[in-house]
Amino acid sequence: MLYEKYAKKMMAICLRYSKDEETAYDLLHDGFIQVFSHIGSFEGKGSFEGWLKRIFVNVALMYLRKEQKRGEIRFDIEQMESEPIEEDGDDEGLLSNNISQQQLLALINALPLGYKTVFNLFVFEDKTHKEIANTLGISEASSRSQYSRARALLKKQINAVIKKNGERPK
Repeated sequence: MLYEKYAKKMMAICLRYSKDEETAYDLLHDGFIQVFSHIGSFEGKGSFEGWLKRIFVNVALMYLRKEQKRGEIRFDIEQMESEPIEEDGDDEGLLSNNISQQQLLALINALPLGYKTVFNLFVFEDKTHKEIANTLGISEASSRSQYSRARALLKKQINAVIKKNGERPK
């Protein structure tokens, strides 16, 4: 019953932190193993769904750290090839009502994994750049830079989608 009730929501978290759907299913499986193994440690303080969410985010971050150690993922921005940051200070394009939630999530999911991870931790998990840096083993400057680059890339992609849909980009 627990799986049936929360699997879709937890799968959404796994997809946010993984490079593909197959990996997300592995994370979902590992997350539920953790939940069932530690269900007795839930003390009833706070929401049960929040407790679950923390477990799944931690499982995903453990996976990313393991991939980083194997050299599969690079979080350090200085080691990544990327376009220069083009910020105009206007985030209106990121808040546009001219793009669906599903389209926005697809664009976020298509970000390079390092960008996507920092973006997710900052935006969805409400982590500070210091917390992100500690979690991922990178500098705070790298966290800020990856977030900024992710935001700039998203803005560019959102405007392209809006333009494709025949509307004026903001």
